[in-house]
Amino acid sequence: MRLKAIAFLLLCLPLGALAQEAEPFSDPYQDFARAKVLEIINETQDNDYGFERVVQTVRLRVMSGQYEGQEFTLENGILNGRADMTLAEGETVVVERLRKPDGSTDWLIREKYRLPALLWLIILFFIAAIVLGGRTGAFSVIGLAVSILILALFIVPRIVAGQNPLLISSLGAAFIACTSLYLAHGFKKRTTVALISTLITLALSVIVALLFVSAAKLFGMGSEEAVFLQLGPLQVVNLRGLLLGGIVIGALGVLDDITTAQTAAIDELSRANPRYNFQKLYGAGVSIGREHIASLINTLALAYVGASLPLLLLFTINQDTPPWMILNSEFIAEEIVRTLVGSLTLLLAVPISTFLAAWFFQHGHSTGEDGHLHLH
Repeated sequence: MRLKAIAFLLLCLPLGALAQEAEPFSDPYQDFARAKVLEIINETQDNDYGFERVVQTVRLRVMSGQYEGQEFTLENGILNGRADMTLAEGETVVVERLRKPDGSTDWLIREKYRLPALLWLIILFFIAAIVLGGRTGAFSVIGLAVSILILALFIVPRIVAGQNPLLISSLGAAFIACTSLYLAHGFKKRTTVALISTLITLALSVIVALLFVSAAKLFGMGSEEAVFLQLGPLQVVNLRGLLLGGIVIGALGVLDDITTAQTAAIDELSRANPRYNFQKLYGAGVSIGREHIASLINTLALAYVGASLPLLLLFTINQDTPPWMILNSEFIAEEIVRTLVGSLTLLLAVPISTFLAAWFFQHGHSTGEDGHLHLH
C-alpha cells in the first residue's frame, strides 16, 4: 500500500516541475510559507463593519522557507463567526509575506494547511479501491495515476506552449482511454471493442462540441480562471479551444463507463446464448443501455450543477438581474453546453458500442475461457 502511495506522489511530481518552469512569471513581491500557531493571545468581537466579526490575535512561527524560525503576531478576522476559519494553538496555517514598494513587509494568514489531510485521504481512497476492487481496483488506481501523468506531462505543457488546446486535449484523451481501459480491464477482446467504441464516440464528441460551442457563441470567458489567463503570461492560449478541450476530457470521464458496460453486457449475452444473432444481441444491448444511460445523464447534469452551486445561489439572490439575463450569461451557457455535449456523447456511445460488440460477438468468441485474446 505504501509503495502505491509513493508511486502516486512521484507521478504527481511533474506538476511541481511545471510550477518551477513558470517561476519567472511569479510575483517577486510575495512569499508563501507554513506557520504554526504558538498562542492565541486575545479574541474579541465587534460590529464595526455592520456585521458580526471575531478577531483573534495570534502568535505564529514560520516552519518553512527562508524565514523559518521567525515569529510574529497577526490578527485573524473571522466574519459571521465562521468556525472553519477559527485558529487553535498548535494548528498549521499558510502565511504570505508581502513586500511593499517602500521596502516594508507584512505577513498575512491565507488559509489553513490541508496537504497532510489530503494525503491521508488519497491513501485511504487507494486502500479502499484495492481492498474492495481487488486486482481490478489496483489496476484502476494505476490507470488513474497514468491519466494524471498524461495530463501533467503532455496536455498541460503543450497548451502552455501555445499549441491548439482542442487538438492536444483530444490526443491526450485518446491516450488516457487507451491506457486506462487496458489497465483496468485487461487485454481482452471486450476491452479492445470498448476502446474502439470509445475512440469513435470521442471523435464524434469533438464535432458535437465544436457545433454546440459555435452555435451558443461561446468564447471561453465564462470563468474567473479564464480571465486571469488573459491577464497573465498565458495570453496566447486560445480560450475557446481550452473550453472545447475541457468538454472533451470531461466527456471521457463517463464515456468509458458506457462503452465497457455495453461491451461486457453483449459479451455475456453471447456467452449465455451462443445462438443469439446480431439483431438479438443489438436489441438486448440497446435495452440495457437505455436503462444505464438514464441514470448517467442525470449524474452528469447534477455533477455540473453541484460544482457551480455557490455561483448559482449568488445569481438567485441577485434581484436586479432578470432570469433571462442570468441564463444568457456565458458562465451559465458554458455549463449548459457542457451538460448537453456530455449527455449527447453518452447517447451516441450506446448504439456505437452495442453495434460493434454485437458485430464482434455474434459468431462466438475467438478468446479462451479466461476472456483474453488468443492468436490462431
